[in-house]
Amino acid sequence: MKIAVKTLDGKASGDITLDKEIFGVEVRSDLLHRMVNYQLAKRRLGNHKVKQRHEISGTGKKPWAQKGTGRARAGDLKRNIDRGGATIFGPVVRSHAIDLPKKVRKAALRSALSSKAAEGKIIILDDVTAKEHKTKPMVEALKKLDITSALILGGTEIDVNFARATANIPLIDVLPSQGANVYDILRRDTLVLTKAAVNDLTEKLKG
Repeated sequence: MKIAVKTLDGKASGDITLDKEIFGVEVRSDLLHRMVNYQLAKRRLGNHKVKQRHEISGTGKKPWAQKGTGRARAGDLKRNIDRGGATIFGPVVRSHAIDLPKKVRKAALRSALSSKAAEGKIIILDDVTAKEHKTKPMVEALKKLDITSALILGGTEIDVNFARATANIPLIDVLPSQGANVYDILRRDTLVLTKAAVNDLTEKLKG
């Protein structure tokens, strides 16, 4: 699958062949769904917490006699039915992460890349470097490339000026190639890859 390569200025810079095993596989919506759930579950902090019975401050003394008062029996005043008492079966600190085999995660990433390729929403850039860190020239450069909502994947390292220039642009995310993930690919309209990113992803997902 051949695709044209452009510079950040919008000029032609040859073409590149995308591997069909990475960018041309069947799009599996079930795998994409599982992977997005996996990512969002893993990023949850899970630090919600209610006080359980043993954590409520107060005496453990029996408040009144077991029998003869006409009231319901009580062991202490830390029960969930008491004012200031415990919460039963409430949330506790825990991890929300779920397991997903590495093969499935790789297959989901291939599927996400292929979905963008099938929709014609992949742009290949020669490189992503900027002479200065100002936002305005970068906004104009992205407009020329018709990029309004995109995930931009660079090589192993992102140019500092480019990262700073794009930091305040809405709907534009910039990641190194090793940060490529299904959720960020799907939540933006266009996927922008550098030639280095294409090589890195092909090497990572091959086989």
